Amino acid sequence: MQAGRRQFIAGLLATGLAPRPTWADVGSPSYLSAAARSDGTHVLCGIDTALNITFQLPLPARGHAAAAHPTRPQAVAFARRPGTFAVVIDCVTGAQIAMLKAPPGRHFYGHGAFSRDGSLLYTTENDFEAGRGVVGLWDVSAGYARIDEWDSGGIGPHDIKRLPGSDILVVANGGIDTHPDTGRTKLNIPTMRPNLSYISDAMIIEQMELPAEMHKNSIRHLAVAADGQVAFGMQWQADGLAETLVGVHSLGTPGRLMTATRDQMRDMQGYVGSIACSEDGRTLVVTSPRGGIVQVYDVQTAQVAQSRSAGDACGVAPSQDGFMITTGSGSLSLLNGSGIERTVTEAVRWDNHLVAI
Repeated sequence: MQAGRRQFIAGLLATGLAPRPTWADVGSPSYLSAAARSDGTHVLCGIDTALNITFQLPLPARGHAAAAHPTRPQAVAFARRPGTFAVVIDCVTGAQIAMLKAPPGRHFYGHGAFSRDGSLLYTTENDFEAGRGVVGLWDVSAGYARIDEWDSGGIGPHDIKRLPGSDILVVANGGIDTHPDTGRTKLNIPTMRPNLSYISDAMIIEQMELPAEMHKNSIRHLAVAADGQVAFGMQWQADGLAETLVGVHSLGTPGRLMTATRDQMRDMQGYVGSIACSEDGRTLVVTSPRGGIVQVYDVQTAQVAQSRSAGDACGVAPSQDGFMITTGSGSLSLLNGSGIERTVTEAVRWDNHLVAI
C-alpha cells in the first residue's frame, strides 16, 4: 500500500468517516513475514497468495515471527530471540500502535498468539533468573498493557499456538535454559526435558514429553490442523544423527513420531527451522535452512514423501494449492504435490517464519 493512501485512510479514521478497517484494506494479505532490505533496514511484509508483497512496514531491528490479530489489520512483530521488544503495527496506516517491552527479568522468544476473540495477546518468555518459561498476557483493548503471566510448563518456551475454536494454548517448551549474560549459550543440555504443554486459563491441562533417549531433541516449532492435531518440529542438541525431528500430537492421545532414512536425517542437519501442516493434517512440511532442504511428510504413513533442495529455506505456511516457502535469499515459492511449481524473488531477505493470517 502506498504511503499516500495510508495517510488518506488514517485521516478518514480520525474523523470517524471510514468503517472499521479489515485485512482487505491492506490488500488482503494471506501471510506475514519479517525481512531485511538491501539497505540494511528491517521491515514487516504482507504477502498475498499470488506471491506479491502487499505492504512493507518498518521495524526497529531484525524480526523473527509475527502474530496477526484475528479480525483487525494489526500485526505484532517480535524481535529475534532473545529479544526484549515486540512492535504492534497498524497495517493500514503503518503507525506503531504499541511497543511491548519484556518486564524486568524476562525476554521474549520471538513468538506469540492472540486469543480467539482477539482481546488478549500471549507471548512466550524466559524468566531467566529462575530458569523457567512463562506465557505473558497483554490486554489489547488497554493498548497492549501487560496484565499477567502464566507458567509455560517447562524451560525455554519458543513457539505458541491456539487450538482452533478454543482458547486452549499449546506451547513448545524447548527445554533449553539460556541467560542474557551469556547470549544464546545453552546452559543445561545434559538435563534438558522438552515438552508440549497445553494451557487453559492458566492451568496446564496436559503435557507430552519425548522418550527419555530423545530428551536432547528440543521441541521448537508448531503447526496446528483444523481438528486440533499439533505438529511439532525439533532441533537435535547431541552428537550424531537424530532419530527423528518431526512428530504429531492430539489432546488425550499418545504422540506419534515421524520416520526418515539416515540420509534424510543427515540432509536436515539436526535442525527444523519451521513447520506447517495442511488443513486436514495429513501433510506436514518442514524446512532446514542449515541443510538447504524442504521435506514433506505423509502423516498416515509417518514417512517422508518428498524432499526438495531450497537454499536457506526457512519460512513455510499452507496455501490453497500446497505450501508457501520463503528463503533468506529472497525467494517466495509455491510447493505442491509435484514439487516447487513457481518461484519469485524479491529485493529482500526473508527472516525465519512465514505466518498465515
